Amino acid sequence: MHTVLEIGTDKLTIHLAQNNNLSLNKAKSVEIIFTDRKRKPPEHMPPQIPEIRRDTTIKILGVTMTNHLSAGEHVRDVIGKSVQSLHALKLLRCHGMSDDSLRLVYNKAVILCKLLYASPAWWGFTSAADKQRLEATVRRAIRLGLYTAQQLTILHRLNSLKTWMTICLRTY
Repeated sequence: MHTVLEIGTDKLTIHLAQNNNLSLNKAKSVEIIFTDRKRKPPEHMPPQIPEIRRDTTIKILGVTMTNHLSAGEHVRDVIGKSVQSLHALKLLRCHGMSDDSLRLVYNKAVILCKLLYASPAWWGFTSAADKQRLEATVRRAIRLGLYTAQQLTILHRLNSLKTWMTICLRTY
């Protein structure tokens, strides 16, 4: 089978879908053009595919990326959700819930999992300010006493791993 590669037309998407025995749901499809924010945008943008909207952000498997390859919006969303959960846990403590029960609820609420979900994929696309905000959220949970000594060791290892990943990404 031949795949028609006519960039900028809907023939590409339709033929790729047909060749792979798939149907393209144009109502759920989004087109995004990734650009470099340091350079001016290209003068010639490909024409928009009919019936498919063009957007500046895209959510891929729960991770929001912008057209400038930034995960800043994703970080803001995740921190906002985590802060809400931390506030709810703080209220539960004020109403007499024990620390062990809070830790159990915290682990079930998976706040840390929300913060670290797919982090190897998006960590390199965050700014230093985003990383500081993520660390501040974790420090807030530490102050609330929601981490055991073992979990703090794991967090330290994760932080070391992320530092190592950042250094490796810079060298390539």
